[in-house]
Amino acid sequence: MVSNDSEVARPVIGLPTYVEQTRFNAWDLPSAVLPHTYVAMVAAAGGIPVLLPPAGAPRPELVRLLDGLVLTGGADIDPARYGGPSDGSPGSTRRDRDESEFGLFELGRAAGLPILAVCRGLQLVNVALGGSLIPHLPDVVGHDEHSGTEGGFSVTRVLTTAGSRIAEFAGPEVKVHCHHHQALDRIADGLLATAHATDGTIEAAEATDGSFLLGVQWHPEVDATDRRLIRALVEAADTYRRERTS
Repeated sequence: MVSNDSEVARPVIGLPTYVEQTRFNAWDLPSAVLPHTYVAMVAAAGGIPVLLPPAGAPRPELVRLLDGLVLTGGADIDPARYGGPSDGSPGSTRRDRDESEFGLFELGRAAGLPILAVCRGLQLVNVALGGSLIPHLPDVVGHDEHSGTEGGFSVTRVLTTAGSRIAEFAGPEVKVHCHHHQALDRIADGLLATAHATDGTIEAAEATDGSFLLGVQWHPEVDATDRRLIRALVEAADTYRRERTS
C-alpha cells in the first residue's frame, strides 16, 4: 500500500460525481454528490481522492492532473449508446453524466491511466468499447437477487477466472455487495469477462492488453474489510505517477 506519510507524494485518484437534488442544513438544491464510502476507500488505500463533477465534455488537462480513476456506480447508461430499447429499462439515466464520463474514460485510456470501474462504471467501459448491456437483468435470469434492496445491497457469490487479474486481487471466490438491475451482454473487443455469479451473470471484466483496466459489477466501496481492489489501483496509480514524473 502507498505510504500515508504527508511528506510522501501520493497518487491522485479521480472520482466522478453526479447531480442530485440534495437537502443539507437550510438548503435544498441541486448538488454534485457521491457516497463518502468512495472517498474513504481511496484515502484508506493511500490515494488522494478528488471529486469530479459532471461539467460537459472533459478536457485533456483534467486527466493530466490524475494518476488513476475510479468510474463510480449510479444511474443507467443511456440505451441509445448501445442500441438498446428506449423503453427497455425501468432505471433512470443521466445524460449529463454520460457525456462527462464517456469523455473522461476515453481520455484516461488514451493517457494510459489505471482505471477501476464499479457497477455502472463497468457497464460504461463495455459500452464505450463497443459492447452492449442487458437492459433489465431479472428478465433474463428470472430473479432480482442482484438488485439489492431499496437503499441497500444483496450479497452475491462470485467465481473468478483462474489466472485473471481479478482472481489475483480477489481470490478464486468472493462474496460481494451488489445493487444492479443491468449487466454486460455482448463483451466489447479488448475486454475479457473474468468473474461470474452462479447464475452466469458477468460480474467482472478486464482489459486483454495487460493495462490496468478492471471493472466489477459489485460495490467494493461498501466493504471496509476488503480493500484489495482499491489497493491494487492505488499501487498502479503510484507506479504511473512515478513513471511520468521521472
